[in-house]
Amino acid sequence: MENGFTKEILKKVRQIEVRTNRLVNDSLAGSYHSVFKGRGMNFDEVREYVPGDDIRTIDWNVTARTGVAHIKKFVEERELTIMLLIDISASGEFGSSALSKREMMAELGSVLAFSAVRNNDKVGLILFTDFIELYIPPQKGRTHILRVIREILFFTPERKETDLRVPLDFVNRVIKRKCVAFLISDFCLGEDFDGTLARLSHTLRIGSKRHDLISLMVSDPRETELPDIGRITLEDAESGHQVELNTSDPAVRRGYREIAEENRRKIHHTIRSAGVDLLDLSTAVSYLPPLLGFFGARRRRMRR
Repeated sequence: MENGFTKEILKKVRQIEVRTNRLVNDSLAGSYHSVFKGRGMNFDEVREYVPGDDIRTIDWNVTARTGVAHIKKFVEERELTIMLLIDISASGEFGSSALSKREMMAELGSVLAFSAVRNNDKVGLILFTDFIELYIPPQKGRTHILRVIREILFFTPERKETDLRVPLDFVNRVIKRKCVAFLISDFCLGEDFDGTLARLSHTLRIGSKRHDLISLMVSDPRETELPDIGRITLEDAESGHQVELNTSDPAVRRGYREIAEENRRKIHHTIRSAGVDLLDLSTAVSYLPPLLGFFGARRRRMRR
């Protein structure tokens, strides 16, 4: 790799680190910690009983040995495993705003990774198309996180198409202990939309029973609204299929919008019916307020 390209990569990774670290420090760190709890409680120490302590925590062996009542103290086992499942298929390269969908997915992954490392959690990465392009096992530490971000930003996939079942099946097979898995994708499901969605539903249900599965759906406004610019040719980035549309015709623009909105409703229904949380994001709008609101809603739900 040439030195210039290496410097360019390092500069971009550093920019992402600075930007996402600031967001985490200012806004997300507390929300993340309060939403994603540890796996349970670990024994910490034994101390003498004082009035008001829960008698169920009395350590009878120590009490009998010393002749003085002692209780067991526990601390929360904070460490979690966070898995980032990021779609790097060809449809993610599209962007009509400041960020392409893949760039936004990279920032989301970076923010979540830095939030995790601040809480001493492990972070793993899966980059996928219709197969596993890259797997980085969960680890801790800044150096590891910077590698994760570098791969999210610069990894070149071998294939173009998407199969969302692939990373979910992989997580279920490889990650033995329960993890928090973020599935970050544009959910472009190809021509057999309904069939693909039905097959995905089954996989989502299995994944949500084994792990805390959260879907982040990233879209571009042009995927819903066509501009009035005359005749255009649209090409599916993954399949190469082309269609010509007359965008000056209001009926064409309306039909395009209705199909896109109906597909979005079907995706939402499928994900939520499988017991999976969903956050719907657009490249045209800052992801931070919706992400904070999402964490807040999860926190309130946990308290009920």
